[in-house]
Amino acid sequence: MPEDDYYERPLFGGAISSCFPLRFQDVSEIREVPDHQEAFVDSNRDESLIFELLDFKREIQDSKSAVWFLHDLALEQDAEGSMVHEYSGIVEAVGLRYRDAPVIYTTAIGEMAISRGKQERETQNIVRVYVANLRLKEVGTDVLITACEPISKNPLGGSSRMVGDDGSTASFAASGYLPVSEVFKLAVTSFKVHDWNLFGAGT
Repeated sequence: MPEDDYYERPLFGGAISSCFPLRFQDVSEIREVPDHQEAFVDSNRDESLIFELLDFKREIQDSKSAVWFLHDLALEQDAEGSMVHEYSGIVEAVGLRYRDAPVIYTTAIGEMAISRGKQERETQNIVRVYVANLRLKEVGTDVLITACEPISKNPLGGSSRMVGDDGSTASFAASGYLPVSEVFKLAVTSFKVHDWNLFGAGT
Protein backbone atom coordinates (compact mmCIF):
# COMPACT_ATOMS: atom_id res chain seq x y z
CA MET A 1 0.00 0.00 0.00
CA PRO A 2 1.45 3.44 -0.90
CA GLU A 3 2.24 5.97 1.80
CA ASP A 4 0.90 9.50 1.41
CA ASP A 5 3.97 11.39 2.64
CA TYR A 6 3.47 15.10 3.12
CA TYR A 7 5.84 17.94 3.89
CA GLU A 8 5.94 21.72 4.10
CA ARG A 9 6.15 22.92 0.50
CA PRO A 10 7.56 26.34 -0.53
CA LEU A 11 5.22 28.57 -2.56
CA PHE A 12 5.83 31.81 -4.46
CA GLY A 13 9.60 31.57 -4.18
CA GLY A 14 9.49 30.52 -0.53
CA ALA A 15 7.62 33.62 0.65
CA ILE A 16 4.73 31.32 1.60
CA SER A 17 4.54 27.66 2.54
CA SER A 18 1.88 25.03 3.07
CA CYS A 19 1.91 21.35 3.93
CA PHE A 20 0.41 18.77 1.54
CA PRO A 21 1.29 15.36 0.04
CA LEU A 22 4.19 14.92 -2.36
CA ARG A 23 1.90 13.14 -4.84
CA PHE A 24 0.62 16.61 -5.77
CA GLN A 25 3.17 17.78 -8.33
CA ASP A 26 3.84 21.34 -9.50
CA VAL A 27 2.42 21.73 -13.01
CA SER A 28 4.06 25.08 -13.84
CA GLU A 29 6.71 23.32 -15.94
CA ILE A 30 4.19 21.54 -18.16
CA ARG A 31 1.52 24.23 -18.55
CA GLU A 32 1.26 27.97 -18.29
CA VAL A 33 0.22 29.11 -14.81
CA PRO A 34 -0.51 32.78 -13.95
CA ASP A 35 2.05 34.56 -11.77
CA HIS A 36 -0.50 34.94 -8.97
CA GLN A 37 -1.18 31.20 -8.87
CA GLU A 38 0.62 27.99 -7.91
CA ALA A 39 -1.04 24.76 -9.08
CA PHE A 40 -0.38 21.17 -8.03
CA VAL A 41 -1.96 18.04 -9.46
CA ASP A 42 -2.12 14.34 -8.71
CA SER A 43 -2.64 13.20 -12.30
CA ASN A 44 -3.28 9.59 -11.25
CA ARG A 45 -6.40 10.64 -9.37
CA ASP A 46 -7.46 13.79 -11.26
CA GLU A 47 -7.10 15.78 -8.03
CA SER A 48 -5.77 19.31 -7.81
CA LEU A 49 -4.67 21.86 -5.22
CA ILE A 50 -4.35 25.52 -6.21
CA PHE A 51 -3.09 28.56 -4.30
CA GLU A 52 -4.03 32.02 -5.61
CA LEU A 53 -3.21 35.56 -4.54
CA LEU A 54 -5.92 38.04 -5.53
CA ASP A 55 -6.65 41.70 -4.92
CA PHE A 56 -8.71 42.07 -1.76
CA LYS A 57 -12.45 42.33 -2.47
CA ARG A 58 -13.75 44.75 0.14
CA GLU A 59 -17.32 44.45 -1.09
CA ILE A 60 -17.56 40.82 0.05
CA GLN A 61 -18.62 40.10 3.63
CA ASP A 62 -16.05 38.11 5.59
CA SER A 63 -18.60 35.51 6.63
CA LYS A 64 -19.65 34.81 3.03
CA SER A 65 -16.35 35.18 1.21
CA ALA A 66 -15.56 31.49 0.56
CA VAL A 67 -19.10 30.89 -0.72
CA TRP A 68 -18.78 33.92 -3.01
CA PHE A 69 -15.52 32.62 -4.47
CA LEU A 70 -17.03 29.14 -4.93
CA HIS A 71 -19.89 30.62 -6.96
CA ASP A 72 -17.41 32.75 -8.90
CA LEU A 73 -15.40 29.63 -9.77
CA ALA A 74 -18.55 27.91 -11.04
CA LEU A 75 -19.26 30.89 -13.30
CA GLU A 76 -15.67 30.98 -14.53
CA GLN A 77 -15.80 27.25 -15.40
CA ASP A 78 -19.24 27.59 -16.97
CA ALA A 79 -20.26 24.79 -14.61
CA GLU A 80 -23.80 23.43 -14.54
CA GLY A 81 -25.81 22.29 -11.54
CA SER A 82 -23.37 23.82 -9.06
CA MET A 83 -24.41 23.73 -5.41
CA VAL A 84 -22.95 24.54 -2.01
CA HIS A 85 -23.12 21.67 0.48
CA GLU A 86 -21.57 23.30 3.52
CA TYR A 87 -19.62 26.33 4.67
CA SER A 88 -17.89 27.47 7.79
CA GLY A 89 -18.20 30.54 9.92
CA ILE A 90 -15.28 32.91 10.38
CA VAL A 91 -12.17 31.16 11.72
CA GLU A 92 -9.00 32.84 13.03
CA ALA A 93 -5.90 31.31 11.44
CA VAL A 94 -3.71 29.95 14.22
CA GLY A 95 -0.23 31.46 14.21
CA LEU A 96 -0.86 33.65 11.16
CA ARG A 97 -0.79 37.38 11.90
CA TYR A 98 0.36 40.51 10.15
CA ARG A 99 1.95 42.65 12.85
CA ASP A 100 -0.77 42.62 15.53
CA ALA A 101 -3.66 41.83 13.19
CA PRO A 102 -5.00 38.26 13.08
CA VAL A 103 -5.84 36.62 9.75
CA ILE A 104 -9.32 35.16 9.35
CA TYR A 105 -10.69 32.70 6.84
CA THR A 106 -13.85 30.89 5.80
CA THR A 107 -14.32 27.65 3.87
CA ALA A 108 -16.99 26.27 1.55
CA ILE A 109 -17.58 22.89 -0.09
CA GLY A 110 -19.67 22.35 -3.20
CA GLU A 111 -20.17 20.27 -6.32
CA MET A 112 -20.33 21.24 -9.97
CA ALA A 113 -20.44 19.65 -13.41
CA ILE A 114 -17.39 20.65 -15.44
CA SER A 115 -16.50 19.80 -19.02
CA ARG A 116 -12.88 18.94 -19.74
CA GLY A 117 -11.52 21.58 -22.10
CA LYS A 118 -14.01 22.50 -24.79
CA GLN A 119 -15.85 19.20 -24.78
CA GLU A 120 -19.61 19.06 -24.98
CA ARG A 121 -22.06 18.52 -22.14
CA GLU A 122 -22.01 14.75 -22.70
CA THR A 123 -18.44 14.59 -21.38
CA GLN A 124 -19.02 16.50 -18.15
CA ASN A 125 -17.61 15.19 -14.88
CA ILE A 126 -19.01 15.86 -11.42
CA VAL A 127 -16.36 17.47 -9.22
CA ARG A 128 -16.34 18.25 -5.52
CA VAL A 129 -14.67 21.58 -4.83
CA TYR A 130 -13.21 22.81 -1.54
CA VAL A 131 -12.50 26.55 -1.21
CA ALA A 132 -10.80 28.48 1.60
CA ASN A 133 -10.46 32.26 1.56
CA LEU A 134 -7.82 33.73 3.85
CA ARG A 135 -8.39 37.48 4.13
CA LEU A 136 -5.11 39.38 4.41
CA LYS A 137 -6.83 42.73 4.78
CA GLU A 138 -3.83 44.77 5.94
CA VAL A 139 -1.88 43.89 2.78
CA GLY A 140 -4.85 44.09 0.41
CA THR A 141 -4.88 40.41 -0.55
CA ASP A 142 -7.39 37.57 -0.70
CA VAL A 143 -5.69 34.17 -0.64
CA LEU A 144 -7.65 31.31 -2.19
CA ILE A 145 -6.85 27.67 -1.55
CA THR A 146 -8.90 25.41 -3.82
CA ALA A 147 -8.92 21.61 -3.91
CA CYS A 148 -10.84 19.53 -6.44
CA GLU A 149 -11.67 15.84 -6.61
CA PRO A 150 -13.73 13.87 -9.15
CA ILE A 151 -16.96 12.42 -7.79
CA SER A 152 -18.18 10.74 -10.95
CA LYS A 153 -16.93 10.58 -14.50
CA ASN A 154 -18.33 10.34 -17.97
CA PRO A 155 -16.57 7.54 -19.90
CA LEU A 156 -15.90 10.01 -22.73
CA GLY A 157 -14.41 12.58 -20.41
CA GLY A 158 -10.98 11.03 -20.05
CA SER A 159 -10.94 11.05 -16.25
CA SER A 160 -8.39 9.30 -14.12
CA ARG A 161 -8.21 5.54 -14.08
CA MET A 162 -8.36 5.84 -10.28
CA VAL A 163 -12.06 6.63 -10.56
CA GLY A 164 -14.11 3.46 -10.30
CA ASP A 165 -15.82 1.86 -13.30
CA ASP A 166 -19.18 2.75 -11.80
CA GLY A 167 -18.22 6.42 -11.81
CA SER A 168 -17.45 6.67 -8.09
CA THR A 169 -14.04 7.56 -6.70
CA ALA A 170 -11.80 4.71 -5.58
CA SER A 171 -11.65 3.95 -1.86
CA PHE A 172 -9.03 6.00 -0.04
CA ALA A 173 -8.84 3.36 2.68
CA ALA A 174 -7.78 0.89 0.00
CA SER A 175 -5.43 3.30 -1.77
CA GLY A 176 -3.55 4.49 1.31
CA TYR A 177 -3.95 8.15 0.32
CA LEU A 178 -5.32 11.02 2.38
CA PRO A 179 -8.83 12.00 1.29
CA VAL A 180 -8.91 15.33 -0.51
CA SER A 181 -10.96 16.74 2.36
CA GLU A 182 -7.99 16.05 4.67
CA VAL A 183 -5.45 17.33 2.12
CA PHE A 184 -7.44 20.56 1.92
CA LYS A 185 -7.70 20.92 5.71
CA LEU A 186 -3.96 20.30 6.09
CA ALA A 187 -3.08 22.85 3.38
CA VAL A 188 -5.26 25.53 4.99
CA THR A 189 -4.26 25.03 8.62
CA SER A 190 -0.53 24.83 7.81
CA PHE A 191 -0.50 27.94 5.58
CA LYS A 192 2.31 30.33 6.58
CA VAL A 193 3.66 33.65 5.33
CA HIS A 194 7.45 33.90 5.68
CA ASP A 195 7.99 37.15 3.78
CA TRP A 196 5.25 39.79 3.85
CA ASN A 197 7.19 41.78 1.25
CA LEU A 198 5.57 39.47 -1.30
CA PHE A 199 2.46 41.64 -0.86
CA GLY A 200 4.39 44.92 -0.98
CA ALA A 201 4.35 45.24 2.81
CA GLY A 202 7.10 45.26 5.36
CA THR A 203 7.36 42.72 8.15
